[in-house]
Parts: sequence; C-alpha cells; structure tokens
Amino acid sequence: MTTTTVDDVLDRAGTGAYQRRLLAIFGLVWTADAMQVLAVGFTAASIAATFDLTVPQALQTGTLFFLGMLVGAAGFGRLADRIGRRRVLIVTVACDSLFGTLSVFAPDFAFLLVLRFLTGAAVGGTLPVDYAMMAEFLPARNRGRWLVMLEGFWALGTLIVALVAWAVSLAGLADGWRYIFAVTAIPALLGIVLRFLVPESPLYLLRLGKVQEAKAILDRILAVNGKPPLAADVSLASAANLPRSGMFSPELRQRSLMILAIWFLVSISYYGVFTWLPPRLAGEGFGFVRGYGFLVFLALAQIPGYALAAYGVEKWGRRPTLIGFCLLSSLGCLLFVVAGTAPLIGTSLLIMSFALLGTWGALYAFTPELYPTASRATGMGMAGAMARLGGLLAPSLMGFVVERSFGLAIGIFAALLIAAACAAVLIDAETRHASLA
Repeated sequence: MTTTTVDDVLDRAGTGAYQRRLLAIFGLVWTADAMQVLAVGFTAASIAATFDLTVPQALQTGTLFFLGMLVGAAGFGRLADRIGRRRVLIVTVACDSLFGTLSVFAPDFAFLLVLRFLTGAAVGGTLPVDYAMMAEFLPARNRGRWLVMLEGFWALGTLIVALVAWAVSLAGLADGWRYIFAVTAIPALLGIVLRFLVPESPLYLLRLGKVQEAKAILDRILAVNGKPPLAADVSLASAANLPRSGMFSPELRQRSLMILAIWFLVSISYYGVFTWLPPRLAGEGFGFVRGYGFLVFLALAQIPGYALAAYGVEKWGRRPTLIGFCLLSSLGCLLFVVAGTAPLIGTSLLIMSFALLGTWGALYAFTPELYPTASRATGMGMAGAMARLGGLLAPSLMGFVVERSFGLAIGIFAALLIAAACAAVLIDAETRHASLA
C-alpha cells in the first residue's frame, strides 16, 4: 500500500481545466461582490434624491452594508471550518442574490437599510469560503498566481459598476440606484446554480477522516485535467488526527495579529479612497480628473496591478510583494497630497488604483496559506471581518476630515499604508511554494 498526500496529487494534476472551471465559478460571484461593495459610493447621491436625504445620510446604506459584511465574514468563516466549505458557499451566494435583488424594490429608506445589511452579511460570508476553498484545490507551485487571478475579478466588478453608474447618469434615470443594484444582483443569481457544481474540499474531507470521498474528488480532478487516476493501492495520508491550531495559538499568534492589522489598515485606506472618490470626481473633480469616464479609467488601472501581483507572489514571494505594494500605495497617496496640478493629481490617483489593488491581490494570496486546514476559513473570515471593520469606519470617521481637507484624509491613508508595510515585515512566515497542512 502506497501513501500520498493531497498536495502531491494536486501537483501531479497541475492547473488545468478543473481549476479554470473553479476560477470562473468563484470569479463570477467575486465580481458580484465587488459590484455590491463599490455600489456604496456610486448610489449614494441617487438614494439621497429618492428619499429626500443628504448624501452623508444616504451613505448609511454603506455603513449597514459593511456592518453586515463584518458579521458575515466572522460568522460564516468559523461555520465553514465546522460544517464544511460547500454548504456555507451555497447558502451565502443564495442569500446574496436574494437580498441583493430585493434591494432593487425597497419601498423606503428603512427597508433598504435592512436589506443592505443582509446583503452585506451574505457577501462577507463568501470571502472566507471562496479563498479557503480555491486555495485547497491548487498545487503549491502556482497557488499564489491563481489566487491573485481570482482577486482580479474584483477589477472586473469595479469596471462594470462604474460603467453602469456612468450609463445611468448619462440617461438621467430617476431612482438610478435601483438600476445599479439590479445589475449587481445578476452575477450572484447566475452563481447560485454554478456553486452546486463545486465539490467539498478534499483537505476538509481528510480532516473529517473521509478518505475515500476525498480520493474520489481528487480522481475527478486528475481525469478532467487529463491525468491518470490514483492507483487502487494508493491511500491518502489522513489529517483527521492532527491537532487543531487556533488562530491565536502560540505558533500562529504573531502572524495572526500582523496579518489582521494589515487587513484593517489597508481596508481603511482602500475604502476611504474609493468610497469618497466616486461622488467627488463625478461632481467637482480636478480639471480633466472628473466624471465617470475617469473613474472607468481608474478601474482599468487596477488590472495591471493584479498582473504584477500575480507575477510577484511567485517570483519574489508573498511577503516582499505585499510590502512593496503597500509602500507604492502610500507613495501614490503622498503624491496626491503634494500635487498641485491636474496631471499630477490624475497620476497619483492612477498609482493608488494600481497599487492598492495589487496590495489586495498579494493579501489574498498570502493569508489562506498562513493557516492549517482546520483554521483556514476561520482565519480568512477574521481577516474579512477586519477588512469590513475598516470599511465600516472609513466613511464614518474620515467623513469629517474629508469635509475639511480631502488632501489631509489621503495623507492619513498614506501613513496607514506605511504602517501596514511595517506589520508585513513582522510576519514570521513566507509561504511561496509551501504545502497546505
């Protein structure tokens, strides 16, 4: 009897048709998540007009949405480690599509707030499952690149929601926010059926001692990728008897504290910039740096950021790439503060868009690899909760700073990103080419 591991089998299977199918399924809902999140900035003015509110009052939809994401990320992450990735995955996408669609028909502002909270909880719950699960279907040698590719669907969602908001603005549609929310719900609706095609994670099954079920799924991966199945006398090394390592156990405490701090700091900066930029640029802007056209250009700038992150996490490593993008993001913010002309301001915004999304790509590749299977979804869930806490605080706490000086707010974000780079230096692991435990 020969014994092998899941990582050995995945290395033999390589990244082929099976992983491309998973990437398309996960990416579709990740696109929907990006659209739901960024719709906060694009819908505020229209919601305010519909319900006779001020824009800051209308941004309460974002506050409730991020609060829901915080609750959903923390709760569903732990649940995925307890009852399985697949079950949680299906529930979260179904709730996302249901409450996202109902948001379109909200009769009053109070009802809309409730629906945005519930939608946020569902969207927040997809984060820990998507990345924990995708990581567990990928071979170690190019796992980072594929995880950054999945995060790249965020740029697609950003581009779509910016184009939809632009089209709604040009058409002069009343209650334009309803049209934007309707479009954001479409990918999640399509994703419900597709998510049933995703099996349970083999690593999670091994954790439960379900060796034959895990072997059957691995044989399916091998077959779809054109590789011979496992021989009948090959057994999988079971992880059922491995001790559970909590996020804050002695061996994981330092990396947990540092990575959670980075998620929080980067999130405040990202959501602080991209929650306030849409209404600012769509309205007054700065010279040619105004209107939805430039916002679309900013969305396009994210794509090469992901491409460089995908290259960097494999070539230079997860931690150096993360540090580099944090510092580059900070440089973009500092350039905005000192810029005195429209071309320099436009350049700084493009650098911020490019680098901040590269930062997210490196974070999403790095974080799931820092935890063993028994705690991976919990770790991703807590990371997501910290990100949503940052997103929750950014509009609320930075709003009064923005009213006094938009440049000062961007300068604060630059300092936070430098702090994130320092935290990354203190992470006690580099996971490039590491096997998942």
